[in-house]
Amino acid sequence: MALRLYDLAGADPQRRFSPYCWRIRMALAHKELPVETIPWRFTEKDAIAPSGQGRVPVLVDGERWIADSWPIANYLEDAHEARPSVFGGPSGRRLSRFYSCLGDTLVLAIFPFVALDILDVLHEKDREYFRKTREERVGTTLEAFVADREQRLPPFRASLAPLRLTLKEQPFLGGERPLYADYAVFGAFQWARCVSPFALLAEDDPVRSWRDRLLDAFGGLARGAPAFDKA
Repeated sequence: MALRLYDLAGADPQRRFSPYCWRIRMALAHKELPVETIPWRFTEKDAIAPSGQGRVPVLVDGERWIADSWPIANYLEDAHEARPSVFGGPSGRRLSRFYSCLGDTLVLAIFPFVALDILDVLHEKDREYFRKTREERVGTTLEAFVADREQRLPPFRASLAPLRLTLKEQPFLGGERPLYADYAVFGAFQWARCVSPFALLAEDDPVRSWRDRLLDAFGGLARGAPAFDKA
């Protein structure tokens, strides 16, 4: 039985934009594992109830339901150990945990730039839920939350210096080839690209060049997703 992945979608069912789902889609491609991706929306929590929680990604392998990107990545590595390693070995697995956390912090850092734009790509049934829950989270309207994003952009770009310095010297965080460390960080930038036209990365930024290499990986899996060109 093929693996199934519940994957966050917008009004267009092909617009898949969760940063955490993109980590797993790239990991599945790395492991050369076929998967059926199922478009899922914020208000469809009953569909993933067997996972015991209400967020994606959720991977279904036969009777087993696995939730959250990090447990899923570990499951894929252990259940399919004969296929290419997403971690590059035991030490790489432990180091990838750091990059997974780094990717989480990038999602938080990027949200003030794209929060309002997300509304434009959501299915109608998700918009009220998204606005209500996110405005409760940030303590203001989405409009006010993103109002100063142009002023926030230079400090955000400066914060990418460790990534930039690394990617000046090597094509991927994993070295000559990408690993889960790359996918964990890439997911945040792919999310931004899929939901917003706001240009987070300068054209001459090594981080953008790295992102573009990952867009082209696995036959252009990520580049083929509905997205905004300038994100």
